[in-house]
Amino acid sequence: MFNLKLNGDAAPLELTGSGRFVLSRKNFVPAYVRAFERGFLQQRAVKAIESLRSCKVCPRDCEIDRFNNKIGVCKSGRLARVASAFPHFGEEDCLRGWNGSGTIFFGWCNLRCVFCQNFETSQFGEGAEVTAAELAQIMLDLQGIGCHNINFVTPEHVVPQILEALAIAAGRGLRLPLVYNTSAYDSLESILWMDGIVDIYMPDFKLWDAEHCRKYLVASNYAEAARKVVAAMHAQVGELIADENGLALRGVLVRHLVMPGLLDDTREIMQWIVENMSRDTYVNVMDQYYPAHKAETEPRFAEINRGITADEFCGAVELARTAGLWRFDTRWRHVIPHGAPVWLPRIRKPYEERVSAN
Repeated sequence: MFNLKLNGDAAPLELTGSGRFVLSRKNFVPAYVRAFERGFLQQRAVKAIESLRSCKVCPRDCEIDRFNNKIGVCKSGRLARVASAFPHFGEEDCLRGWNGSGTIFFGWCNLRCVFCQNFETSQFGEGAEVTAAELAQIMLDLQGIGCHNINFVTPEHVVPQILEALAIAAGRGLRLPLVYNTSAYDSLESILWMDGIVDIYMPDFKLWDAEHCRKYLVASNYAEAARKVVAAMHAQVGELIADENGLALRGVLVRHLVMPGLLDDTREIMQWIVENMSRDTYVNVMDQYYPAHKAETEPRFAEINRGITADEFCGAVELARTAGLWRFDTRWRHVIPHGAPVWLPRIRKPYEERVSAN
């Protein structure tokens, strides 16, 4: 039996399953490290980058030549855009630990969520383009300051660029678990690219009803795409497991942001998780919704221009329990955030200036 305590904080039963969902840290090797040692990661990266010549990285299937900087729905070309990178203490306790989750926020997005709470980054492209070597160095810098994992936020449209950089970072000594933190609007092709590479998938399964998806995400096929890729994620890595200190190592963590008046979507999503994944799936039912972006400013979205009520949140949790789920995320660590960003675009020259200077 593992002693799951750190500084007086005991990991909850929902995370550990009394040892059932625990793996000793000494027995864990990140998936991409094994892939790198076999040469598999390097080969995968080359093929993924070539796929940008007719891009189908996400369900938009733009099929444009991003390799030569043609721009599709995601507004991204050959290089990934990074908005910021820092130890994130707002993530789940099994990710943030005591030193923070090493988050890399990518600019642009393949969704157009009218309520996006990070719209400056996702819709306005906040950040700067980085080369593969620069992105690799950002990962290594996050490892160097003690982050517990590398957390790719909004990676759906830059999977090839991530693989390219990861092959470099692994060769330079990156050894942290990888978190793929996604809206779940991924293509099955991309998730297959990441098979044997990602350790922890963290999809946010947002909505179920096609009309809701069309109106609020501007992607009527969102739920269909999410069902395919979230099931594939689970098939690859299984239920979430953690180490002796309650730090996630491998598996799927499903997030669901409860939205005002949309509990019917919550019901369907939770039932689907049980029927198509496992009742042991680790779930974070989130109450953080607030109206932002167009949901706050445009009258046509008045019905979601409010926060959720306590009854709505409790109702969402009850729907998850009724479906048969039991591994719910809770706050249990006592952590004092510290540290500073390791990367911000304002302290680096834009990519175009760096190229012209060389």
